[in-house]
Amino acid sequence: MSKIIIYQMLPRLFGNTTANPVEGGTIAQNGCGKFNDITPKALRTIRLLGVTHVWYTGILEHTTRTDYTQYGIESTHPATVKGEAGSPYAIKDYYDVDPDLAVNVNERRKEFTALVNRTHKEGMKVIIDFIPNHVARHYKSDNRPAGTYDFGQNDDNSCFFLGHNNFYYLGNQEYGCNIDAKDCAPEPYSESPLRATGNDCFGSPSRNDWYDTVKLNYGIDYRTGNRQFSPVPDTWVKMLKILKYWAAQGVDGFRCDMVEMTPVEFWGWALPKVKEEYPHLIFIGEIYQPHIYRSFIRDGHFDYLYDKVGLYDTLRSIINGYSSACDITTTLQSTSDIRQNMLTFLENHDEQRIASDFFATKAERAFAALIVSATIDTQPFMLYAGEELGERGMDKEGYSGVDGRTTIFDYWSVDTLRRRNNGSQYNDELLTDNEKSIQAFHRHLLTLCNSSEALREGRFYDLQYANPHSEHYDSNRIYSYLRGTADELLLIVTNFGEHDCNCNVTIPREAYAYFSTEATGTASTATELLSGKELGLTLSADEPISIEVPANNGVIIKLNTK
Repeated sequence: MSKIIIYQMLPRLFGNTTANPVEGGTIAQNGCGKFNDITPKALRTIRLLGVTHVWYTGILEHTTRTDYTQYGIESTHPATVKGEAGSPYAIKDYYDVDPDLAVNVNERRKEFTALVNRTHKEGMKVIIDFIPNHVARHYKSDNRPAGTYDFGQNDDNSCFFLGHNNFYYLGNQEYGCNIDAKDCAPEPYSESPLRATGNDCFGSPSRNDWYDTVKLNYGIDYRTGNRQFSPVPDTWVKMLKILKYWAAQGVDGFRCDMVEMTPVEFWGWALPKVKEEYPHLIFIGEIYQPHIYRSFIRDGHFDYLYDKVGLYDTLRSIINGYSSACDITTTLQSTSDIRQNMLTFLENHDEQRIASDFFATKAERAFAALIVSATIDTQPFMLYAGEELGERGMDKEGYSGVDGRTTIFDYWSVDTLRRRNNGSQYNDELLTDNEKSIQAFHRHLLTLCNSSEALREGRFYDLQYANPHSEHYDSNRIYSYLRGTADELLLIVTNFGEHDCNCNVTIPREAYAYFSTEATGTASTATELLSGKELGLTLSADEPISIEVPANNGVIIKLNTK
């Protein structure tokens, strides 16, 4: 048993070493990372972070403005592409991989398979995206297996909704979004009949819509709300085949995009069928509606769901001084029965970088939140490539613009990742002392998540209720809890304040009983696992423990309860 630690990366960005990329640059100008750039040495660098799974984002072939017609890949009208590289979530061929990522485009599938094998050889598992809600406006599979059909190939496009159709048809409405295409396309894009857009836009899409995608029909008539799931909709059958196809290619799991925009009945039908053949697979659902979490776990058979609306939002608010550390308790209580199913994180491609001007301005201000997010329970934790180096995400890349996020739409080179690459050496020579320190903290904490039995598989006990706000315990900035097994008990105290503090932490008698141990009342030696310091502590249910906690950080103390 191990705690899942996921490393999300876009190969397009991870291996790109082009210095001084230009805003809105083409692949010829700015370059592009390749599957082959993710070498055994690169993977060992990731593994040293304590990572167990790599989520390779942007693997499937998606829309792009780069011309690959010489390889038999049809071009896409630029009005239906976001940025030069295109969105990894506008899938053009569900049975193929992105040609941008191949050194030899004709051998792109083999290069991806080799990456999967390298990842496994380095002791990690592979996760890729599954995007169920929509496909690219120009979907054309050149690699589909014999006996399968493209989405929409057999549709009756004269009807808004039919149970066996893959798309929703809007009649003679016009496609209204030809943004960023005026200088690179001879004619405006047109589509007849117009199809509904991926973000449930049942009209002409604007720039604010997911205009590069077309929504898929899972048997729901959005005019009437009627749900037609029998006979099984054709879209369900196509998607099941796609999941099984990639499972057969050796991937170990799927991060499923915007699952709440597809009916839970589909997942309840499909996932057991996939897991029957591939029981090791894990399914992670991106979801933002807490009231349906349990349905997607219980009825949809998801292993894990995004804990964005809960823990991520709470921790971000505390870091920025808008909320109290006590709110962590309330947040955790709201998902106490499914806590182990909630994937925690502080960064991903949708969220702003911690060190950006839009969030915390520097990575160290989130170390307390990082400790909580990674150690609160046995649930998976995810970090985003560059997060471990304090990447700021303040580039003006092109379509993405300066928004504190690292682009997913543009050909670009990420400064911190490029310097750590250092000519494929993947070392620290070009990193600043501060970046080295941030990386070291992530390595230490995340490897501890599996080397410590209590963090890997132990139970959780919230101490906030036993430590009301006082002169020696600022409950607005201090959050404490226990993690433990029969053999190891850890006291974790985090400080979200801007100053070091000395606080008194009470461990009540019922907490000791919860872990089947006793407060001895005698002095003993304890070890602070982040610093390695030995501490002299007296474990008592009657007297608090005095602990020094650094600013924006925390301590993990292994208590001697024997």
